[in-house]
Amino acid sequence: MIPVLLALLPLAQTPSPPAARPPAAPRAYVPERVYDTQRKTFADFESMLADLAGADVVFVGEQHDDANTHALEVAVIEGLLRRHAAVSVGMEMFERDVQGTVDQYVRGASTEEQFLAASRPWPRYATDYRSIVELARARHLPVIASNLPRRIATEISKNGLPALDALGPDRALAAHDLQCAASGEYYARFIEQMGGHPPSGDANAGDAQAKNDRFYLAQCAKDETMAESVADALRGATGPRTTVVHFNGAFHSDYGGGAAERTRRRLPGRRIAVISVVPVDDLDTLAPGDEDRRQADYLVYTVKNR
Repeated sequence: MIPVLLALLPLAQTPSPPAARPPAAPRAYVPERVYDTQRKTFADFESMLADLAGADVVFVGEQHDDANTHALEVAVIEGLLRRHAAVSVGMEMFERDVQGTVDQYVRGASTEEQFLAASRPWPRYATDYRSIVELARARHLPVIASNLPRRIATEISKNGLPALDALGPDRALAAHDLQCAASGEYYARFIEQMGGHPPSGDANAGDAQAKNDRFYLAQCAKDETMAESVADALRGATGPRTTVVHFNGAFHSDYGGGAAERTRRRLPGRRIAVISVVPVDDLDTLAPGDEDRRQADYLVYTVKNR
């Protein structure tokens, strides 16, 4: 319940202080094992990247605040670039209304201090996401601020989708096409994360269910907006065939649901691949089962940071 609920609550809006720019150093080894769920066998990181270089969209689902995970995310971009893929980077961590601010920084038209002051970075930006943005800036890669603004998600969680009708011009910050039926596997997993609906005999069951359903609508609006942002970026790309690599919390793309499912709806016939990065205690005792194999095209296991 907690990771999904936190995604709907306000984050501190104080920008992270600009991190010092140390000299480039060799990247430390990050322990990982890759499981190919289609072939039902362990593979290796480079083979995975060789395959994903041919995808149109790659969703990388993360567990937030894990340092090894974020190092592997950078390695995904670097590996695709080594294979001469034309990469665009999508990020749940930035919202649509700061796209202009992100564009300015990535093309070198603003300082990092200006960027952080205007882009509402997540509190752990300096340790978790700065390396992705700096790589994009250095390699001139587009960065898609894909997410629904938090203030709009909060309004939906209070008042449902009719909250969008009061947005005026800001309505464009949310996906145009919202298909948020309160049914299906993704809805059921979300409600389970939220603690489930209370028993029907509970005197407060109706209110609790309505509240959880509004939280689901906010989650769905975020998924739809990220999906629309990714699809628009892919359709609008010029030059070589583009691969959009989108970073988001794993719940948004695991089991091919959420933003991944909604991107497929918008991009029929395109290859949409899903990675789930899974921090574990021990890499040597992994035995993915049937349910694990449903989670993503590739499971990238890494050692939990202690």
